[in-house]
Amino acid sequence: MSNTYDTGRLDLPFVGISTFGKRAYVSDWSAIDADVAILGAPFDFGTQWRSGARFGPRGVREASTLFSFGHAGAYDHEDDTTYLPGSVRIVDIGDADIVHTDTEKSHANIETGVRAILAANALPVTIGGDHSINIPCIRAYEGHAPFHVLQIDAHLDFVDERHGVRHGHGNPMRRAAEQPHVSGLTQVGIRNVSSTAKEGYEDARKMGSDILSVRQARALGPQKLAARIPKGVPVYITIDIDAFCPSIAPGTGTPSHGGFLYYDVLELLQEVTRAHEIVGLDLVEVAPDYDPTGSTSILAAQVLLNTLGFIFAAKGRR
Repeated sequence: MSNTYDTGRLDLPFVGISTFGKRAYVSDWSAIDADVAILGAPFDFGTQWRSGARFGPRGVREASTLFSFGHAGAYDHEDDTTYLPGSVRIVDIGDADIVHTDTEKSHANIETGVRAILAANALPVTIGGDHSINIPCIRAYEGHAPFHVLQIDAHLDFVDERHGVRHGHGNPMRRAAEQPHVSGLTQVGIRNVSSTAKEGYEDARKMGSDILSVRQARALGPQKLAARIPKGVPVYITIDIDAFCPSIAPGTGTPSHGGFLYYDVLELLQEVTRAHEIVGLDLVEVAPDYDPTGSTSILAAQVLLNTLGFIFAAKGRR
């Protein structure tokens, strides 16, 4: 007996071109017509140790095909919800052009991509690249209404300047906090030896940051943790894959043991998306070459797809 999926191509995950989720590719950034647009930012010149996150967008895109079996949406029996039904239009606009050794030009090209998505009234989702790509992502919102930044990460990334470097992957949250359109930061998962010295933590708190470790986040639980974000404010989410324990996400440049497990992050994201409008999302620091199993890229793709599902399910309920 046939079913509604027995028409056209079967188009299994390992068949075809690896756009994100096997969604349509839009090469003309002036012709984006979608609810969500995926932008790759394959830049890793900001790394302080192991490079390789330039291959993150390619790895996450390929991994995302695992969740693309041709039927519309994904039914979650726990939530009794079909996430990302066909009515949610997602496109992949490819990668920002990266100019080797030129951070400013590469960042400017990333910013251009995010601005193009915003101009189309779509939700920007940027796949890095190292965490410095968040700098042009946040900068692209100049002139927009203020929003709060939720950072899920092992490292505070609040360095002001070190040896003249202001736009490396240890600086993005400091640069974000300086923007007039960023109303505050919640920094979750911060642990062990970080990228930021003690005075950076002091500066972050003075500039309005709420900083929590993995242990503190678990003690609170996802509901109380999400409730620390000011009520009613829009939120931009930035996820560094090293927020997760390297036992499940070894494919990153600066792994840090003691990190989150999958449901720690998933349940926090679900609570935040229920309570807040999400204005943007990036996921960074996936470096596939350090994980021959591909598990890190699969985790990244799954987190992105689930978060998008949560966002649009919550929007529908509102």
